Amino acid sequence: MRRALVIAPNWIGDALMAQPLLSRLVKLHPRIEIDAIAPTWVAPVLERMPEIRDVYATDLAHGKLQLLRRWQLASDLRAEHYDAAYVLPNSLKSALIPWLANIPLRIGYTGESRYGLLNVRHANPPKDERPPMVKHYAALAWAPGAKVPDDLPLPRLESDPNEASRVSARFNLDTRVPLLVFCPGAEYGPAKRWPPEHFAALARMVGQSFPYTQIVALGSPKDAPLAQAIADQAPNVRNLCGQTALGEACALISRASAVVTNDSGLMHVAAALRRPLVALYGSTDPRHTPPLSELAKVQWLHLDCSPCFARECPLGHQKCLRDLSAEQVFDDLRGMLVAQR
Repeated sequence: MRRALVIAPNWIGDALMAQPLLSRLVKLHPRIEIDAIAPTWVAPVLERMPEIRDVYATDLAHGKLQLLRRWQLASDLRAEHYDAAYVLPNSLKSALIPWLANIPLRIGYTGESRYGLLNVRHANPPKDERPPMVKHYAALAWAPGAKVPDDLPLPRLESDPNEASRVSARFNLDTRVPLLVFCPGAEYGPAKRWPPEHFAALARMVGQSFPYTQIVALGSPKDAPLAQAIADQAPNVRNLCGQTALGEACALISRASAVVTNDSGLMHVAAALRRPLVALYGSTDPRHTPPLSELAKVQWLHLDCSPCFARECPLGHQKCLRDLSAEQVFDDLRGMLVAQR
């Protein structure tokens, strides 16, 4: 196999879970060139994967067919003569571009009955038997039904110190002192978000014990009100949510002394950039989608009602995160900040 095209997932965390598949493809096919198609909001993550040569960032909207736009992109790709395509999302529409581009091998899970679109189909595992996402994606490197090794590499992203310095300078951040990053958002819903008042309490603890630490909140424009609620209660927190592109957020995270984050795409970014982090879990399960890093600590109360995987707490109390105190999180964070002195 000489050239491969990857249809990337639509979410940052899922895209990172696919990176071990790419490293395995390179190991199995040392001369392979891998390109990727990814939504514009995911593309910066793919661009930081060493196995990826080029990324086609698309404006294809999540949940929409946009057949003409897919046909146009497929027409452009025909001239690239890809040998294989790996289709990671399960939707029927995600398999259209490789089929329209006449790519000979089209590999993926059967998904939404994609019998004509894919010609190397892996069976969909039952939900209660689904392996961790890394292993689920990595299985596509082998023939359907083959045994996948347990010793898969952890997801990894490359960072550029010069980029980190440029982005820090843009926001007037002092690169000589520690940087602590808060990621208060979670796209899925409120049930995954640690309360702003807890983040604020944690920031005040950091300010008392580590007064020279800079604290910034990173996330999307949707997360800006959450971050502002934190900053209103803790003046040592700077709200940068919505002010950085994803690539800039990656650059800042790459130089962070520590990261405190909900179960979110930026959590997986921090893990892949090998930064010390405290991951806060409520409605989701760290046994299924953990931060894949030896530097990560997980805080999860494991209540009887958790994980529920709901967007909003079905019981109305959100104890799984409200009862997770700032003191508990600071116990983990303190050691990380001491180690970075």
